Amino acid sequence: MSGGAILAVGLVAFALVPLVAGVAFLGQDRERAGVSRSLAALERGYAAAFEVARQRSLGERIGRPLLRRLGGIGHLITPSGAVASLQRRLDYAGNPQDWPVERVVAAKGVGLVGGVVGFTVFGLLLGAHTSTLVLVAIGGAAAGFFTPDMMIYNNGVKRQDEIQLSLPDVLDTLTIAVEAGQGFDAALAQVSRNGRGPIVGEAARVLQEMRIGKSRTEALRSMAARTTVPELKGFASAVVQASDLGVPVGNVLREQAREMRVRRRQRAEEQAQKVPIKILFPTLFCLFPALFVVVIGPGVLNVMSSFMH
Repeated sequence: MSGGAILAVGLVAFALVPLVAGVAFLGQDRERAGVSRSLAALERGYAAAFEVARQRSLGERIGRPLLRRLGGIGHLITPSGAVASLQRRLDYAGNPQDWPVERVVAAKGVGLVGGVVGFTVFGLLLGAHTSTLVLVAIGGAAAGFFTPDMMIYNNGVKRQDEIQLSLPDVLDTLTIAVEAGQGFDAALAQVSRNGRGPIVGEAARVLQEMRIGKSRTEALRSMAARTTVPELKGFASAVVQASDLGVPVGNVLREQAREMRVRRRQRAEEQAQKVPIKILFPTLFCLFPALFVVVIGPGVLNVMSSFMH
C-alpha cells in the first residue's frame, strides 16, 4: 500500500473517532437513564408505602397484628369438632356476614387472653392473694373464651323464635300464591320479596341454592338442617315428600298452614297458663314484703311503744 493510501486511511479513522465516542457515550447515557428511572420508580413505591403506613393510626399498626397473633391462640386450642359445632350455631344465627367461623374462633383466643389479663388486674386492685388470683385468672379465661359462644347461641335462639312466630303467616302467603296459579319457586320468590323476619333470608337462600344447581329437595333439606324449629322441619319434609310422590303442593301447603295456626294457638295458650307460676315468686319476694310493711308496720310500732311505756 502506498504512503498516500495509508495517510488517507489514517485521516478517515481519525475523523470517525469522535463519532464512535459519541455513540458510545450516548448508549451509556441511555443505560444510565434507564437505571435511574428504575431506581426512581422503586423509591417512589417505597415512599408511598411508607407514607400509607405512617398515615395509619397506632392502633392499626400495633393493635391489628397483636389481635391477629392472639387470634391464633383460639385456632390452636379449638378442636375441629368444636369448630363444626360453632358453624352449626352460626347457621342457626343466620350466618352474620361480618362474623365467619374463622373470625369467631380468633375472637375466642382474644377473649381468653383479655379475660385473664382483665380479671387478674381486677384481682390485684382488690388485693387478692395468689391462690385467689389463680382462680380469678382461670375464671376470666373461661369467661372470655366462651363469651362468643354464648352470644352466638343467644342470637340463634332469638332468630329461631322469630322464625317460629312468622312461619304461619309465611305459609298462608305461600298457599295463596300457589292457589292463585304460581309455582312453588315463584311463591318462594314472592315471600322473599314481600315477607318479614329471618324466614325471608331462608327463602332467598333456598332460591339461590336452586339457581346454582341444587334440586328443590336438596335445598329444602339444607334449610331444615339450618333450623331448630320443628314446624319448619316438618314443612320442608312435607314439601319434599309431595315433590317425590307427585302430590299437589297446594294441598300440602294448605294443610301445613292450618296445622301451623293450630300450633300457634296452642303455644299461646301454653304461655298464658305459665303466667301465674311465673309471677308467683316476684309476688312473694317483692310485693308481699312491701305490703306487710305497710299493713302490719303501724300495728307493730304501736305494740312496741305500748310495751316500752
